[in-house]
Amino acid sequence: MLRIHFTGEDLSRTRLAKGPDAMWETVLSLYRLRRVQGSVVFGHWRRAVRAQVPADARLLTDLVPSSGYAVDFLTPATATGTLQDGMEALRATPARRLHEDVTELAARHPGSPVPAWAGGLARGERGTLERVADAVSRYTSACLAPYWDRVAKGVGRDLAMRRQTLAEAGWPGVLAGIHPSARWDSPVLELAYPADHDIVLDGRGLVLQPSFFCWGQPVTLLDTALPPVLAYPVTPRPDWAGSVVQDDRASAARTGGRALAALVGRTRARVLEAVALGDCTTTQLAARTELPLPTASRHASVLRDAGLIGTERDGQGVRHCVTALGRSLIEGRPRRP
Repeated sequence: MLRIHFTGEDLSRTRLAKGPDAMWETVLSLYRLRRVQGSVVFGHWRRAVRAQVPADARLLTDLVPSSGYAVDFLTPATATGTLQDGMEALRATPARRLHEDVTELAARHPGSPVPAWAGGLARGERGTLERVADAVSRYTSACLAPYWDRVAKGVGRDLAMRRQTLAEAGWPGVLAGIHPSARWDSPVLELAYPADHDIVLDGRGLVLQPSFFCWGQPVTLLDTALPPVLAYPVTPRPDWAGSVVQDDRASAARTGGRALAALVGRTRARVLEAVALGDCTTTQLAARTELPLPTASRHASVLRDAGLIGTERDGQGVRHCVTALGRSLIEGRPRRP
């Protein structure tokens, strides 16, 4: 469980990010590149970029294992979230930060020894840090830059909806709806997390950072002394990366999609498929489908009445999930009695 402890002063200093953060997207995309979770959404992108991944990206995957702790210094706080500012902050990482993060990496992954080259980082060698920065630059150019407009658009839609919620329900409404697992019980925000982790804001406020490549649970930094940030998932539409693999399965998916749309209507089919990507709030459903919030809510009600999705009260909001009948309809197979 992740617990973020607020004061009244922290609420007034909490803010939504201005847009996507290039360094967070870089780190989180490295997980998507190696994990099978989220294949429906990230499979096309993964297949498209796999052959383009630079050889020195191995430096990054050494610092960002496929699960568990990744070094904090790869996601430095900047005012803009741009790659240029992120790279500048990365190159200016203090030697103490490098030493602490590499030491933490070794302690938290005892079964995967830290490679010898990372010893230079632990000693604060600027040349080694420059190699890491160059690897980030080449990786983002090859694997993220061609898709950045789509990343920015997806994050922008989420931010627009959060601003609307902020205007209507204040920060308690935003915090309670930031993720299906979110529980706002003033002055503490609780979220599902792989381990118990507490962040005491102590007047610093919190940056809410929507992330295109975040999947499942929100993530944050391990070192609670760093500027507090919560990166939370923005689930893209399955076709966001374009069709890069044409095979029988893709053809079958298109045929099944047309049949589903013919049965329930194109927009309602889109809503059902969006819920099937993972449990979500109505706000998240609207973001996934690019529909106005009232429209998404109305279609969800119709699908619920038809037994295709289930809706449960979740704190101050609701959470939708696909039913067995709904998933069978999406996949085009008969439901067994």
